[in-house]
Amino acid sequence: MKLDAKTVATLTLPAGKTDVIHFDGTMPGFGFRLRQGAGGKVLRTWVVQYRHAGATRRVLIGSAEVLTAERARAAAKEVLAKVALGQDPQAEKADHRDKDRNSLRAAVDEFLAVKQRELRPRSFTETARYLTGAYFKALHGMPLDTITRRDVAACIVRIARENGNPTAAQARGKLSSLFAWCMTMGLVEANPVIGAPQPTENKPRDRVLSDDELAAIWRACGDDEFGKIIKLLILTGARRQEIGGMRWSEIDLERGTWTLSAERSKNKRAHVSPLMPMMRDIIEGVLRMASRDQLFGERSPRGFVMWHLGKPALDQRSGVLGWVVHDIRRTVATRMCDIGVAPHVVEQILNHRSGHRVGVAGVYNKSVYANEVARALVLWESRVLELVTGTERKVVNFQPQTA
Repeated sequence: MKLDAKTVATLTLPAGKTDVIHFDGTMPGFGFRLRQGAGGKVLRTWVVQYRHAGATRRVLIGSAEVLTAERARAAAKEVLAKVALGQDPQAEKADHRDKDRNSLRAAVDEFLAVKQRELRPRSFTETARYLTGAYFKALHGMPLDTITRRDVAACIVRIARENGNPTAAQARGKLSSLFAWCMTMGLVEANPVIGAPQPTENKPRDRVLSDDELAAIWRACGDDEFGKIIKLLILTGARRQEIGGMRWSEIDLERGTWTLSAERSKNKRAHVSPLMPMMRDIIEGVLRMASRDQLFGERSPRGFVMWHLGKPALDQRSGVLGWVVHDIRRTVATRMCDIGVAPHVVEQILNHRSGHRVGVAGVYNKSVYANEVARALVLWESRVLELVTGTERKVVNFQPQTA
């Protein structure tokens, strides 16, 4: 019997059978399979059966609801031709399935599952955005070991054209980190990002606010959350997320300290700062909610996150343009040095681990310079008040409280 549209239309499952294959009389191995599925529905498919290395193999060609007899016969002929040449089409098909499971997108999911435990929330979010978004979507379905430098280069060039060089450079770095991890896991033997185009990133920011600009920003700060946060940033030189996410459990008004927890610190080190009078006044003016540990932010567990709303309004009121919130940290560090604070004390105030803490010195020198930090913050607070009010203030000796 030759399998064609007319003959297969008459084929049915024999009584008592749930699975049967009718083979073609003119092309050995080409068959029409009838199998009982869920709900009693009969599934009709085209198959090819052959022997390789002493074992019987079977390849599914496709559903008879989709493929005509002529199309199925042509596909079966190609499969049998490979068998005649000593190949094993079923093994090749299984290999393709394994490679599909080892696609870039699958590797990204595994990589992110690992990195979620290692990266800070913001860093993890950025990494996930670059790797799961549209930036490398063209590569997501490709098996890892088939992605070449040319594929990566095409994506980087497109990202640079559509989103700019800084974004392309960031995307390239995230993809390179992924492939480096894949190499350590034995998923690939090489990193195709190596040698791919390296977009030129923007130069690091070096904006330092002038005394007049700093004073103008302070005066323009309102009594809202954003205004309080900016003033605390000016007084402490802290990172914006450290102040924006400040918690009541970190504040000890009795001892006069603010302890930044290790989990919120960028360098994973707890950091204790003395509360200066102006800083304390701002904190005590924040309405405390019994249901929230954070001082700022209404709903986010990270505290204040509405930076994009407060900054433009502050720029308009202050008249100071061309600055970002992080520039305050650079400004505080610079101006403290200008008024005579030693660099190693400034680094301690900023909770920055570099300079004098690098190498052997950092291994043996564990001092937190508590007295020097307290005196420096008193001096800096006096300088800020002088800039804001335009009057010189007498500096008093501040003695940090101890337990």
